[in-house]
Amino acid sequence: MQNRGVLYVSYKPFALSLLNGAPREASSQLVTWRLGGIAVVRIAFGCVWAIDAWFKWQPGFADNFTGYLTKALDGQPPAIAIWINFWMHVVSVNPHLFAFLVAMGETGIALGLLFGALSKLTCLTGILLSLSIWSTAHGFGGPYGPGSTDIGVWIIYVLVFIGLFLGNAGLTFGVDRYLASASGRTIKGQRLSRM
Repeated sequence: MQNRGVLYVSYKPFALSLLNGAPREASSQLVTWRLGGIAVVRIAFGCVWAIDAWFKWQPGFADNFTGYLTKALDGQPPAIAIWINFWMHVVSVNPHLFAFLVAMGETGIALGLLFGALSKLTCLTGILLSLSIWSTAHGFGGPYGPGSTDIGVWIIYVLVFIGLFLGNAGLTFGVDRYLASASGRTIKGQRLSRM
């Protein structure tokens, strides 16, 4: 049996050059840009929520709170109409209290996004509030039928919150970095330093 030449291929020299050279610096720069971009999206989204919250603090919102649910009933299929009617009965007990809770919730979300404070909790609260608004006052984005053009903006809010949640949005230009370093938490195996 004749031993023909064997070719050994190794990734080690290539990998070491990547770790020691410019590609690593470029990768680090890319991560910095990505984290900065996530922070900019978080702050811009916080501005959107701050504007939404400002409108909720206006007297007309509390005075017409059940009216928003009534408008959402128009043209809805029976299953969605039952859901919205259920919430109309719950809210009709004290509509001003529910309007206050929505205004407080939106204000808290806006502050959490703007300052990057308790971002995970802010995002989870934002998801729940967005889904509740989308499923009641916006009737799941309906009514669906001829002339329907989309499923509503609130479901898009949910997707943005999921992205911010997964991107650890409060760690860059946010209070979360200081909260995490004060508590001794690590992210991806690296202890956060105090800036």
